[in-house]
Amino acid sequence: MTAPPPLMGLRVLEFAGLAPGPFAGLLLADNGASVLRIDRSIPNVTHSSSNKVLPPPTSDILTRHKSSIAVDLKSAAGVSFIKSLALHADVVIDPFRPGVLEKLGLGPDVLLKANPRIVIARMTGFRRDGKYKDMAGHDINYIAVSGALSMLGRKGEKPLPPANILGDFAGGGATLFQGVLLALLVRERTGKGQVVEANMVDGSAYLVTFPRMSMKSPMWSNPRGANILDSGCPFYDTYETKDGKYMAVGALEPQFFDLLLKGLGLDGKGIEETRDDRSTWPEMKTTFTNVFKSKTRSEWEEIFDGIDACCTPVLEYGELEKDPNREGDQRPSVTLRETPSWAISTGSISRDPSTGQGNGVRGEGYRGTALYPGQGGEETLSKWLGWKQGRDFEIENGGLVLKPYPKL
Repeated sequence: MTAPPPLMGLRVLEFAGLAPGPFAGLLLADNGASVLRIDRSIPNVTHSSSNKVLPPPTSDILTRHKSSIAVDLKSAAGVSFIKSLALHADVVIDPFRPGVLEKLGLGPDVLLKANPRIVIARMTGFRRDGKYKDMAGHDINYIAVSGALSMLGRKGEKPLPPANILGDFAGGGATLFQGVLLALLVRERTGKGQVVEANMVDGSAYLVTFPRMSMKSPMWSNPRGANILDSGCPFYDTYETKDGKYMAVGALEPQFFDLLLKGLGLDGKGIEETRDDRSTWPEMKTTFTNVFKSKTRSEWEEIFDGIDACCTPVLEYGELEKDPNREGDQRPSVTLRETPSWAISTGSISRDPSTGQGNGVRGEGYRGTALYPGQGGEETLSKWLGWKQGRDFEIENGGLVLKPYPKL
């Protein structure tokens, strides 16, 4: 019998944003927190019972287990409403550029004074005290100035960004989530919240700790794309197959390398003895390239499945989503045996904890679900505080505001 997810009961206010902020909120929500997104109000559209057309959804698709309210943050009444919610919240996620919350009158000094237990999680791209702090940017810019981007790419080619995975998500949202958890642990001891500041420059730089330090050793002392783990090594690379698909090879250890050669039909040709001689690597890579193109990916899978050759297929999400024989069911990133996270893929309630708990979500981690401004938020306010529209709050220009108490 499993218990609820670990963050059940945690109340999170997430100011609407894109990528890293919502991803931090998603990690909190997937682990049981109640995340209430704060969207911009649209007069006569959001929170309107008379309007039969729903407000347009935002472009944020990281919305699992979240709800939304719409608030006019340019009005004093809207800001006052957020302050009143912050009194009862555990975490606020700030995705804005430095100074925006302060200009709204919702800076850390204001919120912590009102609620000393609150954790204010702030996400920026560049360092708040760095050379680029006042500049706009995106993932590619943040990992560029952190040094991480300079390490990615093949020999003789320009640096290749790994989409926006390294900055926005790993170095951004996931790093902010870690900071929130640390602040909550401290709060258990001190009873006090604090400001958590994450940025994608430091986040991505921290993730590159091992490669960066390895540059001082023979393992990574060559230019980009000419080292063991960055495609310079023939037995740590990907190879195209006969049908235009790919196999991934990571046979670094000699015993695994021997099994790779056996599977490729190259054992006994002396390659084992010269594998650490880098001068042989170009020829070895050419040999591997030609051999892998002689069979389809499926044929190579038949040879290497169950063998410790560190040779696996490069699977694409289209086939992972559709082929039940592949391990494409999306699961929580970690397994808590007693208090599992919410499930992503659909399944029975009595499922194994490693797959999460609950029925799963629509889209099963392959398709995001749009959340329109105001969706589900009033129900969340009722669950959090027992608030009801008309009694505790009302709608003004499409945004929620506190209902004024009658003067005596």
